[in-house]
Amino acid sequence: MICTVIQGRNRQEVLQALQCCEMAEIRLDSCSLSADDIEECFSSDVPTVATCRVAGLMASDGTLTEREALRICEDRLLNAIDAGAAYVDVEMEIPKEMSKRIRSRAHSCGTVFIRSVHDFGSTGTYAELRSQVERCRYYGADIVKLVTMARSEEDAARVLRLYDEYDPASLIAFCMGDPGRESRVACLAKGAPYSYAALSVAEAAAPGQWEASDMAARVYGDRYFIGYPDGMAVVPEDRKNGGEPYRTGQTVRMPASKSFAQRAVVAAALADGVSRLEGYSACSDSESAVRVARTLGAEVRSLDDGGTLEIRGIGAVPGAVDIACLNVGESGLLTRLMIPLSAVLSCSDVTLEGEKTLLGRPMKGADRMLAAFGVQLTSDHLPLKVCGSLESGNASISGRDGSQLISGLLMSLPLTEGKSTVTVTDPKSIPYMFITLDVMKRFGVSIANEMSGDREFFESDGDWSLCREMTFNIKGKQRYKAASFSLEGDWSAAANFLVAGAIFGKAEISGLDTTSLQADLSIMDILLDAGASISQSDGDTGPVTVQRAPLTAFSIDASNCPDLFPIVAVLASFCQGTSRISGVDRLVHKESDRGAAILDMLGQMGVQAGLEGNDMLIEGHSLVQRCLTGTLLKGGKYTSHHDHRMVMALMVAGLGADGKIEIDDEECVGKSFPGFIDAFALLTGGEDRL
Repeated sequence: MICTVIQGRNRQEVLQALQCCEMAEIRLDSCSLSADDIEECFSSDVPTVATCRVAGLMASDGTLTEREALRICEDRLLNAIDAGAAYVDVEMEIPKEMSKRIRSRAHSCGTVFIRSVHDFGSTGTYAELRSQVERCRYYGADIVKLVTMARSEEDAARVLRLYDEYDPASLIAFCMGDPGRESRVACLAKGAPYSYAALSVAEAAAPGQWEASDMAARVYGDRYFIGYPDGMAVVPEDRKNGGEPYRTGQTVRMPASKSFAQRAVVAAALADGVSRLEGYSACSDSESAVRVARTLGAEVRSLDDGGTLEIRGIGAVPGAVDIACLNVGESGLLTRLMIPLSAVLSCSDVTLEGEKTLLGRPMKGADRMLAAFGVQLTSDHLPLKVCGSLESGNASISGRDGSQLISGLLMSLPLTEGKSTVTVTDPKSIPYMFITLDVMKRFGVSIANEMSGDREFFESDGDWSLCREMTFNIKGKQRYKAASFSLEGDWSAAANFLVAGAIFGKAEISGLDTTSLQADLSIMDILLDAGASISQSDGDTGPVTVQRAPLTAFSIDASNCPDLFPIVAVLASFCQGTSRISGVDRLVHKESDRGAAILDMLGQMGVQAGLEGNDMLIEGHSLVQRCLTGTLLKGGKYTSHHDHRMVMALMVAGLGADGKIEIDDEECVGKSFPGFIDAFALLTGGEDRL
């Protein structure tokens, strides 16, 4: 990325300049900023580097002693870290104890700690350059910054050789002077997280520094960035001396979470009385739940132009209905909820039917799980017949095949006559079980649960990925009662827009709750681990904004959030280094064999990826490096495998392709988000690619 140096400016001028930068270094030794000003400037969505040179302070105020300058330098850098600086740059000349204090504060606040070396006189031998890098690393650098004065092109080439030996994501190395001018761009082509440029030629911080607009033209050409008008990510010519700041792109509102909506619709159908579900947005899976509710005998009305559902439930008790067939559409969740529910609700056997990709997806483990409670299934694929009545009881079942059938049991067993205990070993998709419990509680049905694991689990303060067993104690003879509440926005859909903003510009998303139980809220942690800039205004339900920042490789376990896999794979393709995503075994029986589909997609795009056991390894390169080296993703004709999550990921990937990406079945996004294509066009301004 291009980091624009802001120096010699007051608060208002800094804020105006920030609005026109994709990334900025704020020189605290030359900008006239109070502590309050620093807090405001470094709380910007724009990724910022806090720099304060002791020599600069002493030059600007000739009365300062070195000791006084060091104290001021430390205070300003600490203030910037506390305010939200993404990076803090500390010179190697800074005293060791002061450096330790700044590094400690940086790491506690999630700020990247840079140790920098500047040689304004010459460029040493390669051995001397290596020694300087190693010294910075020894003294705690997350990123080493090494800048020397080039007297020849050979000097610059020697500095750039460092990228052949060190991780490019943790090194910023280039040369000053005219012979070093090209090295400022070449380091980006090598994989450096960012390089420095000036707001204008007159404000160059060192010899050979590019003007930001010229560097942007060199790096990006005329490529478009989402969230920025005019296709620019740096300050335009007519705004270098202030003026109106950039406006951002359109805010995109997320639809209701179908995970919540389907559970809520079914629970409302079971309830005694009239329930109101606000914030409803139709998709094929949720509409299938509505049809099932009507088949059970519930009355469903759509109000407020479809934004609210009013459901008069059946006051469900065991054996209350007599239904021969239920059509669950293409929804795997709805199928697995209704298998046990139909066994407790119907006085006769029920055949479940479905359509499209669902017909090829096995109900793995369903027969064994239901047999423990007196129910037999005639097949492990739809159509299948559910035979017998669900009975209370105690059982230990494996969670390796997912949480959806378990959620169906949890919704069903409270209706039976006696107490039940369900012990789930090796649980997967744990957040979805808690969504089920949360929805049930809203409708007056409660279940006690306990999670357990080894010592690592308890020391982690309840990390779901380390849970080895869950026990549910279920009281019988409970009844669902009517409820009214708003449905949460969908984090599964939001992940695609957030990743698009993190790689290709800026995105503002509304309709989300950052305290949600949804597993795909994990996208926030993944983006933060990768280095993205994220903020939220107006509390836990306010708009979430993500903006481009230098992205680096990450490692995550996606076992509890498998729907994120396709879009996280696209994210990894633009993160410098090799990312590791665990949980591939959870992808086999989705709308497609999603693991194979992702590898097929990445291979066609020219991204190196492969499997190592249950992990997918993806070699990524920054967007800037791809632009400079001609390694943007390959355009062309792609198959979605009729998988809505793959369509969304492909459309985001298309923003970083060298040509248009054509998808064979875009309409399958209607399964979860019929308005996705229109919403994506709103975010991108209708652009197909960079």
